[in-house]
Amino acid sequence: MTASSPSGSQGSTDPDAVVRAAGSRLDPWINDYALRASSMTASEIRALFAVASRPEVVSLAGGMPFVEALPLDRIADAVSRMIKERGSYALQYGSGQGDPQLREQILDVMSESGVVAHPDDIIVTTGSQMALDLAVRVFCDPGDVVLVEAPSYVGALSVFKSYECDVEHVAMDDDGLIPEALDEAIRAVKASGRRPKLIYTVPTYHNPAGVTQTPDRRHGVLEVAKKHDILVLEDDPYALLGFDGKVPRAIRADDSDQVVYLGSFSKTMAAGLRVGWAVAPHGVREKLVLASEAAVLCPSNFTQSVVSEFLAHEPWREQVDTFRDVYRERRDALLESMAQLFPEGTTWTVPQGGFYSWVTLPEGLDSSTMLPLAVSERVAYVPGTGFFADGQGRRSLRLSYCYPPPDRIREGVRRLAAVIEQELEFSKTFGTTGSRPLARGGVPNPDLA
Repeated sequence: MTASSPSGSQGSTDPDAVVRAAGSRLDPWINDYALRASSMTASEIRALFAVASRPEVVSLAGGMPFVEALPLDRIADAVSRMIKERGSYALQYGSGQGDPQLREQILDVMSESGVVAHPDDIIVTTGSQMALDLAVRVFCDPGDVVLVEAPSYVGALSVFKSYECDVEHVAMDDDGLIPEALDEAIRAVKASGRRPKLIYTVPTYHNPAGVTQTPDRRHGVLEVAKKHDILVLEDDPYALLGFDGKVPRAIRADDSDQVVYLGSFSKTMAAGLRVGWAVAPHGVREKLVLASEAAVLCPSNFTQSVVSEFLAHEPWREQVDTFRDVYRERRDALLESMAQLFPEGTTWTVPQGGFYSWVTLPEGLDSSTMLPLAVSERVAYVPGTGFFADGQGRRSLRLSYCYPPPDRIREGVRRLAAVIEQELEFSKTFGTTGSRPLARGGVPNPDLA
């Protein structure tokens, strides 16, 4: 006879059922998830938000647009006008491909980057992150290879991981992704018996590196993609935010069949509206629409209508100019203070647009093990390892200058410079910091002052 369980029921031969009944696991369903769920882990950026949002911490971590630069009164007027004129439409289900009027307007926005398309080539998505997810969903099987820059956008790496792709990093420098390195990486993947399926690149004001591909590099990347017949995912959310007012020509502008182009209003209007888009060849676009309908049925008619109303009745190009001025001032504050305060051996990229600079620490330092001390000194950044799929980036970190005002940026750099100096002293005394425990406060937590 079997013994009774604590509840009085007969003992179960299912160990998971026993665990659930006993409540001895934090997550009693841990053994029931799909295999791909095991790869779903919080990014280093997400883990920072609880700490970085505290007012005493200078956050040079998250890439939040400075939405306070928007004309909020005029946006309120636009929303009110839109509700009066199109309210019943805006509050109803819409097309899985997106609002036809907005798709027409997106053509005008993309023309700045040289992209020419038809409204039917466009699918509107809930941010360009969704467009990226849909593209990977329809193209990649587990084990397929995606080639990305080293470093690469952390949100993209999360998508590739969730679909069980193999990520291969390709070298980049101050001129962006190196075509010769890309060609070599593709050949190596093929020689290993694996299938290279996508090339993912952020060519303009790169996240996180802050560099921009030159025209020659863009041409070279496209030629390599065509030679090997691999689709390019061109992620271009920062394209209009160049500090010289010039907009680099998109890779998609030179080939409409080899490239899926991803765009967003998050950086040039408001991130909270979550409106992005993809431009794709006809057959690809059809698959993306089907995948979108399966995921969300249709993107929000309301937020699309808000964006459309703003584009139709507000001087959106002037608003982009305002953002450029705001971010240029903040970029300058970051670069000037780093040049004045960072210790010898620290290097960084000089962005010509966008939100980020990529910092490389002196030899022997580790940005991940340094983070608890930084947070205890009330400054936050993103460790470089978050932008690699293979553990690289320990000497690097990403600094974002888009949100804090210039004086806060300078104060944040002052605090961070002091942290780097302390780490250098520790390294000189005890060796490299890579083996050092997270002792100074341990893992950052929301209550750390």
